[in-house]
Amino acid sequence: MKRRTFLKATSISTVAGMTALAGCSSGNNENGNGSGANGSGEGTNGGGTGTSGGASTTQGSGGDTAMTSSGTNGSTTGANGTAATSGGGGGTETVGMYTDGSTYYFDPIGLFVEPGTTVSFEIESGAHSATSYTTDNPSVSERRIPEGAESWDSGTISGSDSYEYTFETEGTYDYYCIPHKTLGMVGRVVCGSPGGPAEGSMPPDGDVPESSAIVEQGSIAFSDFS
Repeated sequence: MKRRTFLKATSISTVAGMTALAGCSSGNNENGNGSGANGSGEGTNGGGTGTSGGASTTQGSGGDTAMTSSGTNGSTTGANGTAATSGGGGGTETVGMYTDGSTYYFDPIGLFVEPGTTVSFEIESGAHSATSYTTDNPSVSERRIPEGAESWDSGTISGSDSYEYTFETEGTYDYYCIPHKTLGMVGRVVCGSPGGPAEGSMPPDGDVPESSAIVEQGSIAFSDFS
């Protein structure tokens, strides 16, 4: 082979080899980029998991009572059947809220519960509220629930709505209906044993059973008291 021909062939081989190496390197870089993209995908999935955890945390509300948009320090169940989480492990009792002509009342009007019991205030007719006698609630100038107990206010509800409150602190609790407070719609719950500011007197807007009678009987119907 002539010297010029040999040099030309060698140059072509060298260039071809470098091109091949460049191709391999480029392929590896693409794979690397692909892996990087996959890594980003995994990071995104991780972000999705974090978001789910956040939603879970938002849905899970702790404490003895649960704050809701429909009321305070309790949980409201609407017509759609969705209720906020409420605390308590002492069972559930029910108090109905009624409109009967010109008579407005809670039934039972007197109820005894053990600490940790959740009371569901349920609309039977009309539109009412279940609201504690505490000065942070509308048109109240005196506290008539035990010191240290959380106040509550369902706001005015109607239809098939209900409101739950868990009684934790022992003592006597007086409550009322905001729209019918001046018409004597009041009620009393004794949790554990009588005591607190309400003991020994009646609410300013109506009469309720004596705490001792509530403890003795457990539940006093409105028709038996009125």
